[in-house]
Amino acid sequence: MSTEITPEFTKNLPKAELHLHIEGTLEPDLKLKLAKRNHIDIGQSTIEEVQKTYQYDDLASFLAVYYPAMNVLQHEQDFYDLAFAYLKRAAANNVRHVEIFFDPQAHTSRGIAFETVIHGLHRAVVDAQALNVDASLIMCFLRDFSKESARKTLLEAMNYKDMIVGIGLDSDEHNNPPLKFARQFEDAAAAGLHLTTHCDIDQKDSIEHIRQALEIMGVERLDHGTNIVEDPDLVDFVAKKNIGITSCPLSNSFVSPEMKGKEVLELLSKNVKVSIHSDDPAYFGGYISDNYYAIADKFNLTKDQIVTLARNSFETSWISDEKKALYIQQLNDYVASY
Repeated sequence: MSTEITPEFTKNLPKAELHLHIEGTLEPDLKLKLAKRNHIDIGQSTIEEVQKTYQYDDLASFLAVYYPAMNVLQHEQDFYDLAFAYLKRAAANNVRHVEIFFDPQAHTSRGIAFETVIHGLHRAVVDAQALNVDASLIMCFLRDFSKESARKTLLEAMNYKDMIVGIGLDSDEHNNPPLKFARQFEDAAAAGLHLTTHCDIDQKDSIEHIRQALEIMGVERLDHGTNIVEDPDLVDFVAKKNIGITSCPLSNSFVSPEMKGKEVLELLSKNVKVSIHSDDPAYFGGYISDNYYAIADKFNLTKDQIVTLARNSFETSWISDEKKALYIQQLNDYVASY
């Protein structure tokens, strides 16, 4: 147990959130509210009943709950309400900058227009300035969809390029390696978009997928990705290239009892830019400050280690050097005054 770190310290710590799925912030109360507003029968009538459906023990069983829950998102205002509810929580957690994942194919595949999704999310991003939260959007491809679906999605996204900062890759990794989407990532990079990809923990062919993402596709961050410790050469590669790794302790704990904390500590010791985030907080029991505290408490992290994780989040974010310097100064000021 960490004697140096308190929940208050992690809550007020200035930080960036770089691994956050907006669909994964759908809290039971909002899900129920949107279901009623849109006249959708979800089979539950109370918040407690909705909460009981949030049960899973691996990636596949989580996705089986996660995607059907999105049916309550029908209109632009629904996406706005979802994003702004999260952004208010981000402000309360002193998140100064957030890069939000969204999955357009999860919505267009059920008849919701791309325009509906992105306009709702973008309005919330703009309004977050009033909360003193700097926000942007990362569009993810669903890796268990086809390459052609990704191609069409990227083509449509180009109509809203000014609303998107980068491209990601998520969903079921089994038999869906990063290279499946090499062409789409190449096209996105050519259009000036940043690149990241999920390399989920303890997957089949984890190291090969991480190698593809880093050496061939040229991603700037790895989401999850802590299995990289199994290959010292790749660890050295990301350390030298200042490539970020985004770890999410609470969601990791659903499939790995140690929440990949030992791997995070090993990466820190090797000067890898690993950082802490919340993934799908409505489903995994905690927002970003809870994730910081969980790993600090279980692995007895020092204040210096926690501050390094927060600094890494700013340093591997996709913002200007001026903004990075500003936020890191705020971090330093906070630590000095604590």
